[in-house]
Amino acid sequence: MRRLLRRRTEAEIAGEVAAAAAVTAPVTEPDPTAAAFFDVDNTMMRGASIYHFARGLASRGLFTTGDLLKFAIGQALFRVRGNENPAHIARAKETALAFVVGLKVEDVVRLGEEIYDEVMADRIWAGTRALAQGHLDRGQRVWLVTATPVELSRVIAQRLGLTGALGTVAETENGVYTGRLVGDLLHGPAKAEAVKALARREGLDLSRCTAYSDSANDLPLLRLVGHPCAINPDSELLEYARKSDWPVRDFRTGRKATMIGLPIAAGAGALAGGVAAAIALRKHYRSL
Repeated sequence: MRRLLRRRTEAEIAGEVAAAAAVTAPVTEPDPTAAAFFDVDNTMMRGASIYHFARGLASRGLFTTGDLLKFAIGQALFRVRGNENPAHIARAKETALAFVVGLKVEDVVRLGEEIYDEVMADRIWAGTRALAQGHLDRGQRVWLVTATPVELSRVIAQRLGLTGALGTVAETENGVYTGRLVGDLLHGPAKAEAVKALARREGLDLSRCTAYSDSANDLPLLRLVGHPCAINPDSELLEYARKSDWPVRDFRTGRKATMIGLPIAAGAGALAGGVAAAIALRKHYRSL
């Protein structure tokens, strides 16, 4: 009897591609079936890593401050509404890829290292970093799981001494970005699919694994593991975590922590930060 083959979803394809692209590093005295998975933006790092990277490229004259402002708005809308509106997801894809089209992969990696050291290193949440180190100290592997392009997410993982990273995989030809994705953005359900694929490859027991995120968009990932944890949660994730009796950790200041009760606070904050940074950068250029 002929078997009927189910057509794979875009999330499944993105997950499998991300898992295949993950780079792993060995640990001493390993606990081989347990691991931890950390979202990046507002979980491991204050703000959006891709925005910080774009800002670093803009400061090097690789695109305009107007482009940076459009990028910030597109990413904020995606963060707030991306789980609901395909148009916002499509827009996020465009803005996420537009500034690397035609660039060499090796140049993006080099720039990522420079920009991490200049801009991102000081934005790592010390509390979240300590949680990651705790897993490493127990012999567990630690991966970042993020919609950020895999080349940049690898740089962040390497700088933090983590095992590796799962990120969005962009298509390249002869070492140059084409502006197209392989699969889809590693967002929402795609993150869960990537972790499933990695677990199969690495022999992980997901019931023994831990996942950390700030966003309700990552509920598919958080529900996948045996030990979910909300970090700096948005209002929707905070409510879900409390109902589910999940641990909640908040490393923000008291003022920012009060914003979790407001609708779309995380996205609005990201947008405000993006606009402010773009205006500041524009003023800087005009003063030269």
